Amino acid sequence: MNGDGVEWRPTAPLANLRARAALYAEIRRFFTERDVFEVETPVLGLATVTDVHLHSFVTRFTGPGSPEGMTLHLQTSPEFAMKRLLAAGSGAIFQISKVFRDEECGRFHNPEFTMLEWYRPGFDHHQLMDEIEALLGRVAGIGVVERLSYREAFQRYAGIDCGAKRELLRECAISHGVIEASPDPSHDSNYWLDMLLSHVVGPQLGHGQATFIYDFPATQAALAKIGGRHTAVAERFEVFVSGMELANGYHELTDPDEQRRRFDADNQKRIAAGLAPVAVDERLIASLHAGIPSCAGVAMGLDRLMMWLTQAETINEVLAFPIDRA
Repeated sequence: MNGDGVEWRPTAPLANLRARAALYAEIRRFFTERDVFEVETPVLGLATVTDVHLHSFVTRFTGPGSPEGMTLHLQTSPEFAMKRLLAAGSGAIFQISKVFRDEECGRFHNPEFTMLEWYRPGFDHHQLMDEIEALLGRVAGIGVVERLSYREAFQRYAGIDCGAKRELLRECAISHGVIEASPDPSHDSNYWLDMLLSHVVGPQLGHGQATFIYDFPATQAALAKIGGRHTAVAERFEVFVSGMELANGYHELTDPDEQRRRFDADNQKRIAAGLAPVAVDERLIASLHAGIPSCAGVAMGLDRLMMWLTQAETINEVLAFPIDRA
């Protein structure tokens, strides 16, 4: 601190910052060898996500050509812009990008963080899981990867089938100490599944290895396709290391009409939760109408990967300047 008591130094040891630079260089080599090229898309955008659980920062542009001001959003992910590049014929692409999420700060969260996102035309979600396994082996020395279906993970670690009725999921959450008081009875099954995944199942995954869970309930498809031979499932997966969610990937939805329906459904949920609806990204919808190739994509938190690599207890140990020192 200086004489005024202001802390100016980074929270991360310089060794961790050097390790981050080495990680980025190795990631870039990995994708260069596979003919996946690096792109850059805007951090500020006219549109943002409709997901009820994600909150974007909003700012105003008042420069030339915008005398009344223009509302802009700091992006929670580069996904929409990258899909527009796919529609333009980019082929396989990746990006290391700063992204921003309001209302998220803690041991594993900083409002500003770094995301690795990539898209593979011609891949389904299983093929993309294979590539993630190769990447983690290359940059993090993770040689053994466990794969469980969402249903298997819930049966093994929560002792319940993910297709159980809402009341049973609620009772399971209570029995595991997830909640102390009687919760809002209006919460649906997806609420309880999210609670169990976050507080019971997820913390038990990825110890000593990475764990992939795949084939989420169709009601949690987000931006994934719906598939499955016998039971409809979302062709979606998440990756866990040391109990942390590291990555979230999809066999991507490419149907513009279904995408708009999901955006509209998100906005109905937002209104029901007392949140303002979000304008649909019409540029993304237009790109889907133009046609993006069948592909799989994934977003990976590089700060959390750094935590795993350095055995850090908190995200501040791998960030130069977290929000309270920005």
